[in-house]
Amino acid sequence: MNQSNLDSAAIHTDLRRVNLFEKIYQPQCDAVAVHCSIPDQQRKRRLTLFALALGSFCIGTSEFASMGIIQLFSADLGIGIPEATNVITAYAAGVIIGAPLITLAAAQLNRRTLLLCLISLFIVGNLLSAASANLGFLMLARFIAGMPQGAYFGAGAVVASYVVGPGHSGKAFAVVMMGLTIATIVGSPLATFLGQTLGWRETYVAVACVAGLALLSLVLWVPRTAELKGGPVIQELSALRKPGVWGVMLVAATGVASIFAVYTFIGPIVTDTARLGPGIIPIALGLFGLGMTAGNLIGGRLADNYPTRGIIVGFGCALVVLAVLATAGAKTAILFPGLLAVGAAMMAAIPTIQVRLTRFAPEAPTLMGAMNLAALNVANALGAWAGGLTVGEGYGLLSAVWAGFALTLLGLVIYAITLIQGRQLAPARNRDADADARSRLLSKTSIAKE
Repeated sequence: MNQSNLDSAAIHTDLRRVNLFEKIYQPQCDAVAVHCSIPDQQRKRRLTLFALALGSFCIGTSEFASMGIIQLFSADLGIGIPEATNVITAYAAGVIIGAPLITLAAAQLNRRTLLLCLISLFIVGNLLSAASANLGFLMLARFIAGMPQGAYFGAGAVVASYVVGPGHSGKAFAVVMMGLTIATIVGSPLATFLGQTLGWRETYVAVACVAGLALLSLVLWVPRTAELKGGPVIQELSALRKPGVWGVMLVAATGVASIFAVYTFIGPIVTDTARLGPGIIPIALGLFGLGMTAGNLIGGRLADNYPTRGIIVGFGCALVVLAVLATAGAKTAILFPGLLAVGAAMMAAIPTIQVRLTRFAPEAPTLMGAMNLAALNVANALGAWAGGLTVGEGYGLLSAVWAGFALTLLGLVIYAITLIQGRQLAPARNRDADADARSRLLSKTSIAKE
């Protein structure tokens, strides 16, 4: 084995357990036909992956930090918490619209150039967020900050696959997505603490500054080459005619919404319901992030071994935990384990959603990656909106958890309907596997009788 292969193996051996969103982007990574052959750039592949991961970290921190500082900017702008959830919804709307729109509009652009443009737009959105003087301006700024997210991950998948080479592209992109994982465990709690210490505007300024470092890293370490040129993806639009794609997206948009209904209100629940100090909020956010990371690892195994059960197990466990949290979340002994468990249970379902979406349209890896993020951010917007609606009606902060319960239950019902009534909505690969399993079972039965 040559030195290049040894370096590649080392990268993936060290980080093989990091797999957030790896499954949905695996086909897009595998579709990269050209790989880096420049010796100098091959030696810098770790730096390239680091630069991409740093950008992912900034994006994840910005998205989740807004929920951690919701009490701060709502008080400063003179609005209530329910109205402040519109800021969360605006960011999610930016991702929902930006992911497919930018992916299609910038399909022909060189991936390096696209990454630099996207992270620059992200910086502008966060600086505008810090300068916002009213709710409307802040919503617009968060919308702008959310638009690059889906296209960034798509372009990152291409670049990661290009620099690492064939055979390890999915694992390489998992390294890139490690930045998002770290953002939920460390970035968001740290940004919330910074907001509590210096002010919520400084949180967005800090995110913009770190994103500036990511921009510089991308300039220095992403190879400048025509081999990263874009290509047409308009032919992938035919995948949107498949009802199975929309079925999975609907399950994701409703079922996963409880994560965001809970996460958006963690700060107020900690201080106003559990009667704990504001300094505890970063700890609560970190626990939730740890649960999400653990759940994702469990969910990856479920998706591989049980192609249909991961959603049932994840949503089912989440419903139990959400009911307990909504009923007794005012007690510290229930609140913190409950936050950890909600994050774990919901994230256990997401890899199965990703796998099923990919299998419904294997011919459209780029668009499906964007649509996956769009669906999850519909869940973000829906969860924040539903929680804000119930809290605004005077049902208390824990009513946001009940709102999440209702949405996850709806997602589970929709999923059950697609399984029971629509065999045509099941991925073809799963139908073939089920047929093979039944055939083997019948063969074993007949042999046993003989």
